[in-house]
This record gives sequence, C-alpha cells and structure tokens, in this order.
Amino acid sequence: MQSPDRELKVIHYAWIVAFLCISPLFGVLFVDLPLTPYLEFPPTTKYIIHAPFNLQVFFPLTLFVAAVCFPFLYRLITYRADQRITIKSIYPFPSWGQLGIAVVAIFWVLAWNRYAFFQPLQRYTFFPLWAGYILVINGLTCMRKGTCLLRSNPRFFLVLFPTSALFWWYFEYLNRFVQNWYYLGGENISAAEYVIHASICFSTVLPAVLSTHEYLGTFRRLACAFADWHPIPITGKRGIGMLLLAGTVLSLAALAVFPDYLFPLVWISPLLVIVGIQLAAGQPTFFDDVQKGNWQPVVLPALAALICGFFWEMWNWKSLAHWEYSVPFVHRFQIFAMPFPGYAGYLPFGLECVAAVFLINGQFWKMD
Repeated sequence: MQSPDRELKVIHYAWIVAFLCISPLFGVLFVDLPLTPYLEFPPTTKYIIHAPFNLQVFFPLTLFVAAVCFPFLYRLITYRADQRITIKSIYPFPSWGQLGIAVVAIFWVLAWNRYAFFQPLQRYTFFPLWAGYILVINGLTCMRKGTCLLRSNPRFFLVLFPTSALFWWYFEYLNRFVQNWYYLGGENISAAEYVIHASICFSTVLPAVLSTHEYLGTFRRLACAFADWHPIPITGKRGIGMLLLAGTVLSLAALAVFPDYLFPLVWISPLLVIVGIQLAAGQPTFFDDVQKGNWQPVVLPALAALICGFFWEMWNWKSLAHWEYSVPFVHRFQIFAMPFPGYAGYLPFGLECVAAVFLINGQFWKMD
C-alpha cells in the first residue's frame, strides 16, 4: 500500500505532466491551427518563418541579461574568503577519468573529420563524447574531494540517464511550437532508429550538468561567495504558486500563436510549473535555501549548464549529425552555431535540471 506522501508525489507528477504537455496544444486548437505539423514525427517539416534580426530587440535583451548577471559576477569578484580555511587535499585522478580523456580526444577528432573508415558511424559521435566528458568531470571532482556522484551514489547516477532522456524529450516537444532548433545529418532513418539514437544522446544531459554542478561546488571561493548572501524572505507561497501556474499555463497555451515573442518560455516554463505546483501544494522547493541567503542552489547549476552549453555548442559545430538554430530577432553574432544572447538560456536550464532532480532526490545538491 502506498504511503500518503508517495501518493501525493504521484499526484504532483501527474499535474506537472498535464500542465506542461497539454497547455501548448490548447493554444493551437484555440486559434484553429492544424495539429499535424506540431505532432509530426520525426520532426522534419519547417512551418514557422521567424522574424529577422532586429537590433532594437537584440541590444536591450543583451543589456537585460548583463544586468541580471552583473550582481552575481560582482559578488564573486569582490568576495573575500576566510584565509583561515585550510586548502583541500588533492587526491589521485582515477583511471576511469583517464579513460574519459582518451574517449573525448578520440571522438572529438572523429566528430570533426570525415574519415572514410568511420563513415558508417559518423553520425554517432555525440554519446561517446559526452560519456567521456561525464567520466572526466567526475574524475576531476574525485581529485578535488576524494569522491564524486559516480562513485558515492552509483545507483542514483545511473537513474539520471533514463530520467535525462525523458527530460530532454519534453524540450523537443516544446520546440515543435517555436522551432528554434532543428537537426541535420540524420536523414533517411526510421522513426524507431530516430527515437533510440536521440534517447541515447539525450540521456547524457542530466548526468553532465549535475556532475559539473558537483565539480563547481569543490571550488571554495565559488561555493562560499554565495553560501551566505542576500536572503529573500518569501511569504504567501501558496498564492505565488497559483499565480505562477496560471501565468505559465496561459503563456504556454499562447506559445504556438506567438512563437517569435514567447520562445524564451521553452527554457523557463518547466521550472515555473514544477516550482508553482510545489509552492501551491506547500511542498519544499530547491529555492528554499535562498530565503536563508544561500544562493548556491541557484548559481552553481546555472553556471554548470552554461559550461556544458559551451561544450554542447562546440562539439556540435563541425559534427556531421548536428543541430542548427533559427531564433527570432537575435540571430546574429554566433559563437559556434548559437547566437550570443542564446547562451543566456542555459542559465535557467541549469535550474530546471536541478528542479527535475529535486523530484527524484531532494537532497542531491546538499554537498560538502
């Protein structure tokens, strides 16, 4: 027999899935658009023509992102750590971390070149690259603190892979309503092969971000600078949760109607729905520590996703099977294929990663 807490958690999951999946479809039906393009699989048809680059949008948006990030960067630069804190020991770099370096080096070369002997497997370099990265980043964490997610909690670490696949498939679903990215180099494959290959690739997202998050937590200056900062007391949590839910659901319903204006919702709506339901139900969220002045649960995952984002974009750049972008108003000044302001999307994405993990294990990021 399920416990009341377990039943409540199942109900929360059901509401989260319902709000996130059904809301965008309501907008399509409301304005009497055909559903077929949005549900096409594999997704190959381009049916949204985006607005061209507009400096009057690009410049204010860039300034806004800079203004949001500035206080955190200023805090990190000006923070004075306690010099009495002893420096952590350096532990041996594990052999499996060395294996990860070799895997990354080999498949980086294979991904960016077109060797005749490798041609049948050319489109399958994504997973080995990121499996290698995950081994390397866990090895670096081990070297700094003697343990890591892979070693200390292997069962939870393995659960992250299938969870990650489901997690990213939802972003693929949301992208059908805005079409900000599309894939090339994977043509002429069956739907089954598409699902299998894509799911294997998507399975690396959460392990990579969460492992990088843990590694960043080993840097004392970075961790301590935000462990005791500005507390933000939050009252009326249930009311805030209901407002978040109502606003996000309505915005998601309008996603297909105004894709050029609401596309940033792809990166923030899952977070708002998850946190909104938790607040409305009186449940804990990963933002709770911010009320006490501990900003680590916000800063570290955001920075971890940004770091992973750099590697995602770099390794994608010259790979055969890759994605390209079509972002309204700001599609210029690319770093690799991503328009410069687009990297800001990785910051809330990092928070969504830990919000998703919080649904599995709320204690994960309470690290030493």
